[in-house]
Amino acid sequence: MVDIEFRAARADEAPLITGLALRSKAHWGYDRHFMDAIRDELTYSPEVCASGTLVVAERAGRLLGFYRLIEGVPESRLESLFVDPLAIGTGVGRALLDRALLAAEALGARSVALDADPYAEPFYARFGAIRIGQIPSESIPGRMLPHMRFDLPGR
Repeated sequence: MVDIEFRAARADEAPLITGLALRSKAHWGYDRHFMDAIRDELTYSPEVCASGTLVVAERAGRLLGFYRLIEGVPESRLESLFVDPLAIGTGVGRALLDRALLAAEALGARSVALDADPYAEPFYARFGAIRIGQIPSESIPGRMLPHMRFDLPGR
């Protein structure tokens, strides 16, 4: 999408980024109890926002989504990727994912790992991620999350 601008997040955007993450997660129909349990996990501090690991997508000054990439070689980690519910289905998610994978590849990473929300697993699989296992949720006892990986060479 040519009208999307990408840039590093700023510390003062922490409340906006946290709000977007919570709205995006709630979009999938999670109840209040679930959302309360994961609130801390989806709260982004000013320090994280200013760390250079969090990239936002915006159009005309409106925040559309973001990702957080923990860079590493040979494997980087996609810590998060969230899209504002009003922008879901418009290509913003794919644009964010492409940008994150290209950034990891430019560093020399051969793969990008992530732990997906079960509702997001089909999105990541559509763009080439494979499920390599599952991990327990840090916020919800007994809940398991798909552990996935993108292999970058020849992607």
